[in-house]
Amino acid sequence: MPRIIYHDYLKPSLLFVLILLAAMLRALPAPAAGTETLTVAGGCFWCVESDFESVPGVIGAVSGYTGGKTASPTYDQVSKGGTGHYEAVQITFDPARVSRETLLNMFFRSVDPTDADGQFCDRGESYRTAVFVSNTGEKALVQQAKTDAQNALGQTVVTPILQAATFYLAEAYHQDYYKGDKLVLTRFGPKRQKNAYKAYRKACGRDARVKQLWGSDAPFAGS
Repeated sequence: MPRIIYHDYLKPSLLFVLILLAAMLRALPAPAAGTETLTVAGGCFWCVESDFESVPGVIGAVSGYTGGKTASPTYDQVSKGGTGHYEAVQITFDPARVSRETLLNMFFRSVDPTDADGQFCDRGESYRTAVFVSNTGEKALVQQAKTDAQNALGQTVVTPILQAATFYLAEAYHQDYYKGDKLVLTRFGPKRQKNAYKAYRKACGRDARVKQLWGSDAPFAGS
């Protein structure tokens, strides 16, 4: 399984870094026995995280960056382009409750897999779709889900199947962005907005496009 790397944003002294890292590792729960992970890129990682954390059998999802060449990238670096990284989400699930096949089929029907240049209002390399795999068994499952999606749409699905690489956890403010009030920038300065995530999702046209493509087969549109 690819490593997850945590950023050192504040760049304090080496001693402080070591102490902070030790505390973080103690605070992170070990993966439960029998769980599996699925890493996907579906445009804005806020939306992918929100969608899949609502699925029974999914234990949790985290936003991050993967697939590129830059070590420990920041959001600014990734969003500007040139790092090769995708905004991605690593989903941890209980295969006894929900299968990888089910999650893959839900993923393809929660995005526009015919768009090679981004997703919805978000354009550029970091917003492209992709599924990351660690072995030939996973690759076969993704290929089947991709073929099924293409047959269902009657259009070419351009979402690539890529070898899993290091997954870098995104900044803390990106995690669970869909929950609670958020601080957003306005023409009048920073302002706490109650429904910032919902407003973004609607304005970006994500659900409208997914419904247009997938109709009643869209698992999350309108959530």
